[in-house]
Amino acid sequence: MRQNHRHSASVSITLLSAMALTSPLALNLFVPAMPDAARSLNVDINTIQLTFTCYLLTLAIGQLISGPLADFFGRKPVLLWGLALHVIGSLLAASAQDISILVAGRVLQALGGSTAMALARTIIVDIHGRAGAAGKMGYMVMAIAIAQSIAPTLGGFLNLWYGWNATFVLPVLVGCSVWFTALKWLPETCPQKSDSLKLGRVLSQYRTVLTSSEYLGYALSTTFIATAFYMFVGSSPYIVIDQLDGNSAQFGGWFLSVSLAFMMGSFLSTRMTQWFNIDHMVMLGNCLSLIGTGLLLLFALKEMLSINALFLPMALTTFGRGFSQPNAQSGAIACTTGSAGTASGLMGFIQLLTGGVMAQVTPWLMQQGLVVLMSCIFAAPLLAIASHCYSWQRRRGHF
Repeated sequence: MRQNHRHSASVSITLLSAMALTSPLALNLFVPAMPDAARSLNVDINTIQLTFTCYLLTLAIGQLISGPLADFFGRKPVLLWGLALHVIGSLLAASAQDISILVAGRVLQALGGSTAMALARTIIVDIHGRAGAAGKMGYMVMAIAIAQSIAPTLGGFLNLWYGWNATFVLPVLVGCSVWFTALKWLPETCPQKSDSLKLGRVLSQYRTVLTSSEYLGYALSTTFIATAFYMFVGSSPYIVIDQLDGNSAQFGGWFLSVSLAFMMGSFLSTRMTQWFNIDHMVMLGNCLSLIGTGLLLLFALKEMLSINALFLPMALTTFGRGFSQPNAQSGAIACTTGSAGTASGLMGFIQLLTGGVMAQVTPWLMQQGLVVLMSCIFAAPLLAIASHCYSWQRRRGHF
């Protein structure tokens, strides 16, 4: 089985990278258009923020479900059904004329996209194992970074030229392309399917995974770093447009620096895994993220925040995330045996549930002032470092 997996690896990495970027592309295309969509639909910031928060929360729940389903039915059928839901949700959101239909479309988008996010990570570990997964995971994170780089820029211009509804057309095209490609080229990689989908067994698998301090350390570390990014994404469009007198196209252009830094960090992480182990890479990335968020807080305290002072420190933060995320994710998934899909889905659930809650809290934090907001963003990498250090020390104590 593993030999067949390796034979298909070259095809799978390209395809899995396309799978992984599907949902981040859909998420971030709409972000620059959110202020204009709020005015068009005559809703306030807290209400339009539901389109972002509900997306993240549905991604969280969807990954929690898709992991056990993929362990039972296999990776490929679950993936294909998920991508179909993603396309349907994108079509619904593109045709929305009121906030309820828009939120419903975003929920379906995310529910389908969650399978691609969870299973792309799982299949890489299926094919390459723990040792090879960290480097390969870096390529997937690079694909996500490319999507995050392109999406806000494209979304900003699509919003200016054609209106906010147009930001949902591209996810339809991408989702259909990935679906047909996966149908033809994606092999089934599940080494041994679960023999039961009963709730008790699924809960037992989750309990087994959650009792591993090694798993929790990796999962919480990548969760807190992602939370800093989600708080930034949830607040920066309004800061640029309402406080710094920018527009959606400017936001998209400057956001390139953030996403390109993420891509650069991910690329370097694939090269450095031959010299540094997973824990060293995670710690390096978390420390770089701490420096970036510290600069954001400093500029807010000094009342020196500008567009470049907003985006460049976050670029350093995501540069560090590019080092830490692929290594933390592969380490978390690989530390479980026989439940890789469950472990991947649970990690996505923890990360996105936390990010979704904080994204919805972000407008309230903004009302308390930029210093409060940036303090919360700064706290995220501190918690990431603490989580990773705890599990690292626990593992050292076992040897």
